[in-house]
Amino acid sequence: MKTRAVAALTLAAILLPLPLATATVSVAADTSVGAGPVATDDRRTTVELPRPTGRFAVGREDLHLVDHSRTDPWAGSGPRELMVTLRYPARHDSGRTTRYLTPEEARLLLVSRGLDQVIPVETLTGTRTHGRTGARPADGRYPLIVLSPGFSVHRSTLTALAEDLASRGYVVASVDHAYESVGTAFPGGRVLTCLACEKAQDEAGYRTVGETRARDVSYLLDRLTGRNPVWRHSHLIDKSRIAMAGHSIGGSSTAAAMAGDRRIRAGINMDGGFSTPVPATGLGGRPFMLLGAQQRGPGGNDSWDRDWPLLDGWKRWITFAGSGHFTFSDFPAIGEQLGLPDEEAPLPGARSVELTRRYVAAFFDQHLRGRPQPVLDGPSPDAPEVAFHAP
Repeated sequence: MKTRAVAALTLAAILLPLPLATATVSVAADTSVGAGPVATDDRRTTVELPRPTGRFAVGREDLHLVDHSRTDPWAGSGPRELMVTLRYPARHDSGRTTRYLTPEEARLLLVSRGLDQVIPVETLTGTRTHGRTGARPADGRYPLIVLSPGFSVHRSTLTALAEDLASRGYVVASVDHAYESVGTAFPGGRVLTCLACEKAQDEAGYRTVGETRARDVSYLLDRLTGRNPVWRHSHLIDKSRIAMAGHSIGGSSTAAAMAGDRRIRAGINMDGGFSTPVPATGLGGRPFMLLGAQQRGPGGNDSWDRDWPLLDGWKRWITFAGSGHFTFSDFPAIGEQLGLPDEEAPLPGARSVELTRRYVAAFFDQHLRGRPQPVLDGPSPDAPEVAFHAP
């Protein structure tokens, strides 16, 4: 039986930033699907992310990038490294499934919040996703969307959104920025932990995170769309249609990346304060959307109130009633299935995923594909949780 203390825990709690151990851990970076999760007590241990809604199957491929022109700001030595998961429109008759997280990534995530005795590692590693490695690409050229996760969390936390966008006909690059998550597996049996969590603990530190990620994204675009692209399926990318979205500090990084790179045509900040302010000169008239938790309405966050007037193109400010900071990630859906809902964010997990997918996809369909989306014009009867703000 669950104890009262365990019942009060929420899966979102494991994602809150905090100072962490900073050693590099050596493990095998196994991404194959192993045996099913091991059951413990009466808690459900089989978890599946919502199925993508588009017409394509979803291909997946991981990519390791090393920028030798920059020294990692958190390690203070060595080149800047990225781990990237690319998802793309694929045919339905090929590929194999992969893990949601490696065992060590899952363990570190659970240990960081003291939940390693509550949720089995196998539950997170065995979370069922819908992307497949080795899947044959669907013919065509597609817009590229870069996704940047929240501070201290793995790129996998945006999997439900990434898979849905790929199924709708986008190439999606989800990025792990080295030393900025509690644990990310890199080649050579390395798992890098969160050096940045120790070093970026004030406004100046968080601004460094955003500006560093902005440079990471420009480097990623160079490697995916330059003269000698590193990804074998780079021909799928339409270089003229690139956009970005981020959760939490990844949202702030989205604005910073747009300010420094004109290739990024549109951006979304999902519940992130602007630790890197929007430039006083704006974003060159490019579209931007603020998609936030209930408390992010006008007056709820100083940086949103401050920077809203500086967004000088098409813009929307949207919040979801009953939502919390992690509503826009996978964790409400996972927590709901594990019997660990967030009492402070009662919007159901499946509904959180549905609404996030709906508004993010509509934004990109309108601004990268030129398809008007009435859902972005104002409240909809079938989405009473959604509020539009016009300060």
